[in-house]
Amino acid sequence: MVPLILLVSVVLFVLADLGVRSVTKSMSEKQKRRERAEALAVSLTLDVSREAKSLKRAEVKEPVARILCVDDEDVILDSFRKILVLDGYAVDTVNTGQEALGLIQTHHYDFVFTDLKMPAMPGEDVVKAVKHMRPDIDVIVITGFATVETAVSCMKFGATDYVQKPFTEDELLAFVKKTLIRRQDRIAKLLKPSVHVSHLPEADRVRRSEFSIPGGAFISAGHCWASMAQDGSVKVGMDDFAKKLLGPVDGIEFPPIGMTVKAGGPLFSVRQKKRRIDFNSPVSGRVTRVNALLAEDCEALEMTPYHKNWVCVIDADKLDVEVPTLKIGKAAVAMFEEDIDKFRGVMKGMLGDEATGTDADDALYRGELAQLTEAQSERVAKEFFAR
Repeated sequence: MVPLILLVSVVLFVLADLGVRSVTKSMSEKQKRRERAEALAVSLTLDVSREAKSLKRAEVKEPVARILCVDDEDVILDSFRKILVLDGYAVDTVNTGQEALGLIQTHHYDFVFTDLKMPAMPGEDVVKAVKHMRPDIDVIVITGFATVETAVSCMKFGATDYVQKPFTEDELLAFVKKTLIRRQDRIAKLLKPSVHVSHLPEADRVRRSEFSIPGGAFISAGHCWASMAQDGSVKVGMDDFAKKLLGPVDGIEFPPIGMTVKAGGPLFSVRQKKRRIDFNSPVSGRVTRVNALLAEDCEALEMTPYHKNWVCVIDADKLDVEVPTLKIGKAAVAMFEEDIDKFRGVMKGMLGDEATGTDADDALYRGELAQLTEAQSERVAKEFFAR
């Protein structure tokens, strides 16, 4: 009888806890919505005419994104403010493209929504100007059915997408959420071309937006890292430059144990679907071990290509001659930076304006090699990894 009472008590406690959590969450959402409604009401009386004559601003706490809407029809702008502010977006609205261009020079926005048909400055010119002045801002075209073709043509000037009016509240919210997710995914893939040296035990906690090199590790010209033990054995793997530009790896072809290798000669290969990228050995010697755990879980490389994610161990026999040819510390950082610049040039030479990394301060993207054809990929691999 006692166990039954205890069981019932536990169940009631869990149900009560879930109920409290649900009520608390509901109250929190209602409170946020009240605050956003207040911000929306304040925006109607807020005097921001010194920044732009027609500007109406609705600020919210911790906005999901900051949006600037441009349209000569107040009814459209009123709809944008009401729908988006209540859902957590900070929204500025103006009636002319000229006012919008003035605002983007002094304020940060994630998105600019612009109507196509405006008397003073058409939407096409707004798109061109915004992408020229602030290429980091995503521009969305507001269009009617009759101008869909023109809206699509705006994408060649840098517009991200278009939304067709009239729209319902649910349609606009769904569209903006989808567009925001795409933007966040793109930003998450961006690699700012900064390089730093980290301590080896901390290598698996390096931010995904940077290139890293473990302190004490040597880097070869072909972008393999080498960590040397006192007994002369050397752990080898691909470095962060190679891994991040390659993106997800499907498999690794390990060297056979006992194989004799030479510095600069073939050591292991990485598979990506039908592609195979070969890496050369940083040192000479005999392969004594391969990383069985990495063979079972290549996704571990997404955390870090260093530390426990080595590919093989080599019993080196010419370290006194070969170590001086490798890079360490500041020299390795300088090599990374030089190859980052060189890689940008190669990509732009092959893809022209279609190459990623032409905007946002020439940033690089994770898995950028994936956009190449097999022939282009082979060329890049020979340029950076087979040396």
